[in-house]
Amino acid sequence: MAGRIPQDFIEDLITRADIVDIIDSRVKLKKAGRNHQACCPFHNEKTPSFSVSQEKQFYYCFGCGAKGNVISFLMEYDRLEFVEAVEELAKECGMTVPRTASNAPSQSPQQKSEREKDYQLMEEVTRYFQHQLKHATNAPKVIEYLKSRGLSGDVVKFWDIGYAPDQWDGVLSTFADGGKDKAKLKRLMTLKLVNENDNQRRYDFFRDRVMFPIRDKRGRVVAFGGRIIEGDGPKYLNSPETPIFHKGYELYGLHQARKENRKLARILVVEGYMDVVALSQFGISYAVAALGTATTPEHIQMMFKSCNEIVCCYDGDRAGREAAWRALENALPYLKDGYALKFLFLPDGEDPDTMIRKVGKDEFEQQLEKAVPVSTFFFDNLLGRHSLGSIEGKAAFKTEAQPLIEKIVGDNQREMMLSQLHRYCGNRNYDHEKNVKDANSQKRPRHTEYQAPSHIKQSPVRMMLRLLLDEPSLANEYPRVQITKLLGSGINGIDVLSDVHSYCVAHPNANTASLIEAFRDHPHFQNLGKLLGSPLEENLNLAAEYIACFKKLLRWHFDARLDELTARANLPQGLTDNEQKELQLLLQKR
Repeated sequence: MAGRIPQDFIEDLITRADIVDIIDSRVKLKKAGRNHQACCPFHNEKTPSFSVSQEKQFYYCFGCGAKGNVISFLMEYDRLEFVEAVEELAKECGMTVPRTASNAPSQSPQQKSEREKDYQLMEEVTRYFQHQLKHATNAPKVIEYLKSRGLSGDVVKFWDIGYAPDQWDGVLSTFADGGKDKAKLKRLMTLKLVNENDNQRRYDFFRDRVMFPIRDKRGRVVAFGGRIIEGDGPKYLNSPETPIFHKGYELYGLHQARKENRKLARILVVEGYMDVVALSQFGISYAVAALGTATTPEHIQMMFKSCNEIVCCYDGDRAGREAAWRALENALPYLKDGYALKFLFLPDGEDPDTMIRKVGKDEFEQQLEKAVPVSTFFFDNLLGRHSLGSIEGKAAFKTEAQPLIEKIVGDNQREMMLSQLHRYCGNRNYDHEKNVKDANSQKRPRHTEYQAPSHIKQSPVRMMLRLLLDEPSLANEYPRVQITKLLGSGINGIDVLSDVHSYCVAHPNANTASLIEAFRDHPHFQNLGKLLGSPLEENLNLAAEYIACFKKLLRWHFDARLDELTARANLPQGLTDNEQKELQLLLQKR
């Protein structure tokens, strides 16, 4: 794993990039006063509510609340991880991403170059297979097979489906001159496109198969799946693992699903490449398939980063239900509140390919709406294996169920399933007992934070945060405003304000975009983004408001301290000499 990307590089990158240019290349913007606007790319709307500020290098949607800087936009719009978004932005700006040293060895420039050559070769082999689909000796037979499976020319082209010719050395001859080009031969063997037997005879790994390129989430071909047309051999043959391909981390069709659906509502997990392709031909563009393995925890994580609902579609037989149970076990640690895992079991002899052709898109999606929730499948499966007619059966049922339920990270989902478990076991009072326990835990004395007087409509803390987000230079223009002096005052939000103020002081050239980026991992990052979305009054004197808010906070702080010292003065132990002097000073200022 490479080292971390230096924060100063990220800040420099954001400064150099123009958010308007980056967004306009993906969503057409129109000038609207000082800002630019468009219909929001993150939700459906007819009237533009998506605003981009070139001055602040920040975007905000007044409809759905989407917000952020240029990196946030690339992450949301292009469906990239943070590091991938930084790399993509750096590429568009003509910059190279540096890395700090880490304990794990990072890739050298030569190693990175080798990886890029691997991806390039895989793309070239993809084009070769596509060419063979039209020009190989038995291409008519292959095309007829695809037609018999109901695939149109358009869908074959969309999925880059090709054909590995019935030759021992088609790829070997084309890309390594039959093995004479030693460098290319080594790369072909590393990528498992060419094999070598005990007699050191080299031959193509894929022969006489319909070829499905497997792309990673960035769209790069990392492997292939080959489907036999006739004869003996495994029905599907997948690329072995290579330096760029790990089957437990890739899903066939995920790249295309994210590309076709900017806002994925759900992902449908099916078993085969042909299922994914056939479903897309009928307009279901959100299906993916695992690559000859069970749905792994890494698969679940990848999918939940793209949508809030996963529907696993399996055969209704024993094997299908066992596969569903493995998927369930892998998914439980990633089930947050608001996220759903469901299961759809097909009738005997049916798969998504045959089913969609029989019933069509509308009926098929109606079946998806009736998919079994994870809680229902969970308990039905366990009840089928444990009898609740005896104490022993209930004990075994609870012993297996409870540790699994406790893996769920969503508090509400976990508690509701635990409640259901206790009802199955005969404890009807579980909910009441839990409520009493929770109530008792809340009776412990807690620190009461100092609250603003009720007549104050706008919190000065929130206003100062809003002003600093809009104009970070205020922190250095008015050095007498020292938020750190208010730490420990008990005023709500003062810690966050101090963090933001300190950053602005330390970074005099910061703008809105770089400030937000610096707080991406801060616990209150989302709140800062929401705050930035609230409009300021027109013609507001930012400096005057900034100073007035600080004075108000000082007054609150002094009043709170005065109340505290006055109360302590009436206690038997009284005040120290320093505290008495402080009290007199506060009374004079009042």
